[in-house]
Amino acid sequence: MARGEGGETYSAAATFLQPKKISGIDRSLKQRSVRKNLSVCNKLCYAIGGAPYQITGCAIGFFLQIYLLDVAQLDPSSASLILFIGRAWDAVTDPTVGFFISRSKWTKFGRLLPWIICSTPFAVASYFLLWYVPDGNLSEVGKIFWYLIFYCLFQTMQTCFHVPYSALTMFISTDQKERDSATAYRMTVEVLGTVLGTAIQGQIVGGANSPCIHENDINASISTIDINSTQYNSITSITQLKSAYMMAAGVIGGVYILCTIILFAGVQEKEDPHIRKTQKPFSFWKGLKLVMSHGPYVKLIIGFLFTSLAFMLLEGNYALYCSYTLGFPNDFQNILLVIMLSATLTIPFWQWFLTRFGKKTAVYVGISSAVPFLILNVLVKANLIVAYVVSFASGVSVAAAFLLPWSMLPDVVDDFRLKNPDSMGHEAIFYSFYVFFTKFASGVSLGISTLSLDFAGYQTRGCEQPDAVHLTLKMLVSPAPIFLIILGLILFKLYPIDEEIRMKNRKALEDLR
Repeated sequence: MARGEGGETYSAAATFLQPKKISGIDRSLKQRSVRKNLSVCNKLCYAIGGAPYQITGCAIGFFLQIYLLDVAQLDPSSASLILFIGRAWDAVTDPTVGFFISRSKWTKFGRLLPWIICSTPFAVASYFLLWYVPDGNLSEVGKIFWYLIFYCLFQTMQTCFHVPYSALTMFISTDQKERDSATAYRMTVEVLGTVLGTAIQGQIVGGANSPCIHENDINASISTIDINSTQYNSITSITQLKSAYMMAAGVIGGVYILCTIILFAGVQEKEDPHIRKTQKPFSFWKGLKLVMSHGPYVKLIIGFLFTSLAFMLLEGNYALYCSYTLGFPNDFQNILLVIMLSATLTIPFWQWFLTRFGKKTAVYVGISSAVPFLILNVLVKANLIVAYVVSFASGVSVAAAFLLPWSMLPDVVDDFRLKNPDSMGHEAIFYSFYVFFTKFASGVSLGISTLSLDFAGYQTRGCEQPDAVHLTLKMLVSPAPIFLIILGLILFKLYPIDEEIRMKNRKALEDLR
């Protein structure tokens, strides 16, 4: 069923996301251009390559915290340590991998694709072991080291995949509109990847819920389920739940490999002739200094740093919020699925919106649209129908948060090329440091979330949680994200590249080629 739904989404997106006919100044640019437009097949193959990062990222973002607490049965402080160190390590690897990519030589397959292919088997193996619970006799410290090793290893291999894949945007076409169109395809498939990740992980794991433990009797026998309580399904055992997580990891690993093969088979990496003509060797540190001193880039990543942190706080805590505070332990995976399906369906709309009204306008309208629904989510008493409606509406904003950063980043790279014509080949630095800051935000959000729950008195596998935990979860899924969204949108006022500047840059780049 997921495959059929994906095919319909791709078809709708393909119709919606085709580059529009151009006139005036754009027509003159097209007449002088010797480029070949990307085919729909090229764009789809490129887009499918982005799915593994979102599938695994969604599974980890929504489920790793609750897995470490309720399945691996780690203390909240230990889980927080694993999540924070893992994300911090992940963030550090991005500029490191970006450095090595910038020093890589071109091969017959390109400079970026070999990184993607070679990292895939190691990423899949470490991802599978991340969801394995080691022997029950292993100490708490032993478990901490187990999950830290495989979490950090997976994040490293994932970085070796995602940084070159992100930079690949600049090497599939030299035309801004073709890149924007390919990016829209990519975002549609990536959001669909989050749907697939949520569906695989949520539905497999959702069918095998662990028994809960009552607060007044830690050794109490497993009770029958009470639909008005926040307890888990007591029919299945913790062993079945462990097997379900491993089964989901195996399925996701297979999808990861398949998507990588499609990307490699359908995408050709092309070297920009302007870069070949003008590029001079620069050291990594000199290139990094140039990149980080480029004003539009710094303003863009700071703005998206806060908005990304907002959505990551929501993502990391929503499963716990639905299970305990709303009292829907058997429905939270379906609620998450609705969010991602809504985001998938509205990506084409946001691509049309940013083409019609500009990217900065799309940022303000798209991301701010989440605020009223985040407020409604905590004000309305637990009601399953309201939860689904709010989730669908929130997905519309999630779509904008997915699409816009990756659509605006190539504009910043183009602006840098014009202002630094003798310093080329730094695309990997731009993309790796953007990913670095977003992952840093993710690590901070997960660390803060888990520590906050620990201080509030979170009870591992508890049928019920203290009132302080419910209040903490409400704060983490509504007031905190709203504050960060508002702060990010204020900072976006400083971002200088509007539609007029973007068109001037496009014309100037065409004149150089």
